[in-house]
Order: sequence, then structure tokens, then C-alpha cells
Amino acid sequence: MKVLISADMEGTCGVVSWVHVIPPEIAGGDEPSSTAEYERARLRLTKEVNAAIEGALAGGAEEVIVNESHDGMRNLIPEELHPDCRFINGSDKAFGMMQGIDLDGVGAVFFTGYHAKAGTPAAPLAHTWSGWLNDVRIDGRSVGEFGINAAVAGHFGVPVALVTGDDKAVAQTRELLGEHVVGVVVKEGYSTFAALNLHPAKAQRLIREGAEEATRRARAGGATPWTLPSGCRVELEMDHQARADQALTIPGVERTGDRAVAYHPADGLAFIRTFRAAMKAAAIRMSP
Repeated sequence: MKVLISADMEGTCGVVSWVHVIPPEIAGGDEPSSTAEYERARLRLTKEVNAAIEGALAGGAEEVIVNESHDGMRNLIPEELHPDCRFINGSDKAFGMMQGIDLDGVGAVFFTGYHAKAGTPAAPLAHTWSGWLNDVRIDGRSVGEFGINAAVAGHFGVPVALVTGDDKAVAQTRELLGEHVVGVVVKEGYSTFAALNLHPAKAQRLIREGAEEATRRARAGGATPWTLPSGCRVELEMDHQARADQALTIPGVERTGDRAVAYHPADGLAFIRTFRAAMKAAAIRMSP
């Protein structure tokens, strides 16, 4: 069995500010940037991914594939990655944060460095996909990025076996997907920009242990894929009516509110294709 790691960054131990997660070359406008802070955070990100790789291999995984899933998708430090993994980086991937899910032999997915969904109180850097997507609801249930990505994995029959990140992210993921998902909390949120963190070395040790347990459970058949009902209702709530206007250019998308649109995908593949298209269309400048 192969393990696919979807590696986000906001849920990394010690990360509590946008300066920790925005590469200086991407930061612009009102976005802050700090090369020193970012470089330290991306090293911790890489070490947490390595801990998950080590745990997966110890748990019996034949191979581990890491998919870069944070802004720009060029944040991991390749030279510092575990030598026994393969990794996917670069943006504009067909499956986004779940690129690699269609590779032969993938039997479990790990979510590392994940954050809570948009609007969650006391959750460091909580958001869903972008700063302007207020919510994603599937048949009325708010799902966050963890739900979006789990639905794509589920389409290919692959369960989510592990989630690491802040306490709210771990709780939300396990509530949606089930208690079979092993959760590793590396920090407890105080606010959007503050948290009580473990020491990075302890966080990495717990991630390794959790990854090993998650792999063993998955190999024993103890993890269940999360799949979308055919024709379910997916609703996207934006921060501005102009974004909803643009999302309507995608076939099958209809307006359901002043700032909301919806569509009815046949399966997880149609879900992510329409979602990504709608998000691209809605990513417009909001000032002249």
C-alpha cells in the first residue's frame, strides 16, 4: 500500500501568522512577508512531513508520495525531505491538494499541517481555500478544505487515515470523516493569530507515532473512504456578489443567494472539476 500525504502549512507547529506561510515573492499589496520567519516555518513544515513519512514507512507503507498543498505549492525544502519519498510540487494541478490520488496503489491519505475551516473561532489562520470563500457546504453541511479533499480521495476509493494540525482542525476533520481518522494536535488555538504550541521536536515525534498507527489501521482495513452522494448539492458562499457573478459562467452553476452559488456534481471528480473552475472564475480583482 502507498500513502499520499497532502501537506498544507498553516497547521504546522509554531505557525500563527501570515508571515509564517506566505513566500516573500508571493506577498503583495497588504499581505505581510518576512523571509526569516517564512524560512523557519518551512523547515518545520518539512520536518513534520518527514515525521509522517517515517511513521508511514514504519507502519508498513510500500511508498510515500508527498503532494505540496500550500500556497504556490513550492514550500517544502526538497533537499531536507526524507530520501525514500517522492514528491509533487508546483501549482495548477488537476486535483489540487489531492494530486497523486489517482496513482496506482495509493491506499491511504494523510492530511498534515491542516487548519480549520473559515469562520472558526480560536483557530490559527482558519480559512477555506482562499481568503474570500466564506464557506463550502455539501447538502447543507459545512466541510472546509478537509472535506473538499476527502471527497476527491473518496472518489478513488481512498480513505483519509491521519490529520495533523491545530486542535480545531483535527476535531472538525474527525467529526466529518469519522473516529477512525488518527488525529495529532500540535497546537491549541487561542485566536486567529495565537496558539499554545508543543515544542517542534515533540510535535514531530507525535506525528511519527500517529502516522505509524494510521498506516497500520489502513492496512488492516480500518479506514473508510468518504464519498459524495450522487447529485448532492454543493454550495459556495463568497465574500462579494461580484465573485458569485463570475462563478455563474461555469456550466451547471446556479445562483442561490446574493453571494452564493450551487451545483450538483455526479461524483467526486465532477465535484472538484467544477469547484476549481468556479474558484478560478471568481478570483477577480475587487478594486479597479
